[in-house]
Amino acid sequence: MWKQAEKEAEEAANKYLSPWDSNKEKGGFRAASFVYGFVFLDNIGFIANMVSMVLYFMLQMHFNLSGASTTLTNFMGSTFLLSLIGGFISDTFINRFHTCLIFGILEVLGLALITIQARFDSLHPDGCLESNCLKGGISVMFYGSLALLALGSGGVRGALPALGADQFDTKDPKNAKAVATYFNYLVLATSAGACIGVTFVVYLSMHVHWYWGFFVATVLSCIAFSVLYSGQPFYTLQVPEDSPLVKVLQVIVVAIKNRKLSLAENSGELHEMGEKESGLSAEPRIPHTKQFSWLDKAAILRKEFKQEPTASTGWTLCTVTQVEEVKIITRMLPIIFSTIIMNTCLAQLQTFSVEQGFVMDRYLGSFQIEAPTIPIIPLFFLCILIPLYEFVFIPFARKITKHPTGITQLQRVGVGLVLSAISMAIAAVVEVKRRKYALDYPGESISIFWLSFQFGIFGIADMFTLVGLLEFFYREAPIKMRSLSTSFTWISLSFGYFLSTIFVHIINSVTKKITPSRKGWLHGQDLNTNNLDLFYWFLAILSCLNFANYLYWATWYKYKTEQVMFEPKAQESISTSAAFLIKKGDGKAEKE
Repeated sequence: MWKQAEKEAEEAANKYLSPWDSNKEKGGFRAASFVYGFVFLDNIGFIANMVSMVLYFMLQMHFNLSGASTTLTNFMGSTFLLSLIGGFISDTFINRFHTCLIFGILEVLGLALITIQARFDSLHPDGCLESNCLKGGISVMFYGSLALLALGSGGVRGALPALGADQFDTKDPKNAKAVATYFNYLVLATSAGACIGVTFVVYLSMHVHWYWGFFVATVLSCIAFSVLYSGQPFYTLQVPEDSPLVKVLQVIVVAIKNRKLSLAENSGELHEMGEKESGLSAEPRIPHTKQFSWLDKAAILRKEFKQEPTASTGWTLCTVTQVEEVKIITRMLPIIFSTIIMNTCLAQLQTFSVEQGFVMDRYLGSFQIEAPTIPIIPLFFLCILIPLYEFVFIPFARKITKHPTGITQLQRVGVGLVLSAISMAIAAVVEVKRRKYALDYPGESISIFWLSFQFGIFGIADMFTLVGLLEFFYREAPIKMRSLSTSFTWISLSFGYFLSTIFVHIINSVTKKITPSRKGWLHGQDLNTNNLDLFYWFLAILSCLNFANYLYWATWYKYKTEQVMFEPKAQESISTSAAFLIKKGDGKAEKE
């Protein structure tokens, strides 16, 4: 009898303990260090490819100026959009750790195929006057390898940030700053790896051979996944549950079914988890809010369910917590869309700005700097600024704002949006100076270091925005949707790249009809006959308008309540079970 009671009490207590409680030796910054090691190694190749591929498309695959730019932005857009798949799978079917490993195989395979195509001249297209010279098997291999790389890299990035953040128990108020610190160091590790990528790997690609750059990226990715795998004994892994998207769909469907029903004035009459359910749930109850009240109709307890509670299902009746989860996701959507323009600006720094650098004076004394290496400037700034932000700015701001992280996540994003608009305005001014000098003094050009102003300011903007968004989407998301939610950051990046492609096509189509030369702002391969500066001014003005839009939605947004809401009896059962186990550990348990 005593053994049976002991077993039941232990099982009951384990149900209420979080993964961090039952695995005290796991998690924390020791486990997160393996994630840092992975992003450092993997991003050496990933960032190098981001900044140099546009030249690979032009010089080896014979794309023209706009064709190379849009091919890269489409590739990057697809990569970040596919992070949704990684986030969805890791929330629903397998844990985040194994999701990263599975998609990692695809990433390495994609890099290997790109390396092979870059190695053999027979797999390169012949030059032509069209925007795209790829045909037949060469085209299949080119786009197939990019598709594998996009799927693999995107899937990994959909699960990885949440895997690292899972190592900290966010229910513990002491960990509020730890999660923010984790995301700061995640960006720091990314920036440190990127510094090596845009110097060493880019040098191999431009001075030795393109395939050497891709080969090094492939090898480093293999090592990176080995490092991630070696941390398995230390990780706290979240167990996937029912599909979070299905639960979102249930709320919408039931709310539509109940659209003709009237809501009671007292929200306490809405259906919520019972004592037993709330005790067994890994996620606490979420208090009711008044926003999007039409969704509350999904939680109306109809007469037939009051008489026969077992007759209800997720497609006929939802809980208040489930409804509030949908409200949280809905409130996030305007924030996502308000950051897309900034990522459209980022796309220009990886395409047109690199093409600018290619025709500028790239000598530092007798040493020639490669155009894709210029991002070392903002990356170097980030490696210095992130520690300063962590150890100087946050403690100072915390004294003023009393906020654990100094300023809120949405305030960080706002700072980044302002700086991105300034960066595009500076880019326009620099391009005017570059083109004027090139036309006035044929055969000469201004120094590539003029680009450091737009790169440097945007690098600071990215530090604020990227970290702010990752932390925001992780903290605000329902526990069961954290991988999918952090993927929203990558969705914003994805839409930004795709929007860049759309803008280039539209602006070229419109301006060639209204300019005296009958040529678009971004036509051909000669930047000196283009109007890239006007395109930059267009993005700067659009960024200012977008910031005004963001201010509205950031002010409107209501942060999720951090309070854990268990029923008193559920709390009592936890205490009772825990007390039983404590007595057992002290050898004082009494037999029944």
